[in-house]
Amino acid sequence: MVHAIRIHAYGGPEELKWEAVEIGEPGDGQIRIRHTAVGLNYIDTYHRTGLYPVGDLPATIGMEGAGEVIAIGPNVPGLKVGDRVAYANPMGSYAEERLIPADRVVKVPDSIDDQTAAAMMLQGMTARYLLRMTFPVDANTTLLFHAAAGGVGLIACQWAKYLGATIIGTVGSQDKAELAKAHGCTHVINYRIENFVDRVKEITEGRGCDVVYDGVGKDTFPASLDCLRPRGMWVSFGNASGPVTGFDIGLLGQKGSLFATRPSLFAYTSTREDLEACANDLFDVVTAGHVKINVNQTYPLSAAADAHRDLEARKTTGSTVLVP
Repeated sequence: MVHAIRIHAYGGPEELKWEAVEIGEPGDGQIRIRHTAVGLNYIDTYHRTGLYPVGDLPATIGMEGAGEVIAIGPNVPGLKVGDRVAYANPMGSYAEERLIPADRVVKVPDSIDDQTAAAMMLQGMTARYLLRMTFPVDANTTLLFHAAAGGVGLIACQWAKYLGATIIGTVGSQDKAELAKAHGCTHVINYRIENFVDRVKEITEGRGCDVVYDGVGKDTFPASLDCLRPRGMWVSFGNASGPVTGFDIGLLGQKGSLFATRPSLFAYTSTREDLEACANDLFDVVTAGHVKINVNQTYPLSAAADAHRDLEARKTTGSTVLVP
């Protein structure tokens, strides 16, 4: 028996229960991992509340982890017991040990420690697909990134700076403004004391941004559309303040023939080839020092409820790791 965090009902952080569970032996194409670190992500709160239903309950939530391979099932090429691996899907990382399809994990380079690996997979690969695939960013790009001091934001802003972009970041406090500036933002807007639409227009001299990366949702829509140049792209990749509802596609025409997309990491890493390409790009920029992963908070895995409370209260910055 090992321990895991499970939910028996959807709801608040109090629904996260630390329980003994049976894991079993790996089946065909599976491995068993002993976690050394587990990543905390905002999507975990969506699974806990039922905004994104998880299927049958009870369920172990958590999307991201790193650890050691301790058992291998049949038909698993390229891995051996003792290998260090990390992943960002499928759900079930809030556990001391777990079974997982072998084709969903990647080997972790020796240059990257386990806590960094656990903190970087989902957020880092999200930053990669946003900047390299959804809207390819280069030195001619001016972008707006909401929640620039969050986990994805700090990674994405560093990466975008490496690519040469002009980066406007929004934050909710002066401390977060300084953090975002230190991690690549060209301009920072504290939305609690400034109107971000007005400031974007001022910064861009009325032109607007080429792309808005919006992981906030309800609180930044539809104002994000007013920050775009004609034919610019609104990339809605999260709902930290709640989901966008009542979306009227006619707004895109009214505000300048805009493009809108709602991407997910899972669509960009669905094949083994895409997963490896995404992970390898991330490992390369981290190993080269272009992107630094900031593990600013750690909690015991058994205290996941406390981590969720702090995350939802916007008390965290950068990445957070749960330690089994």
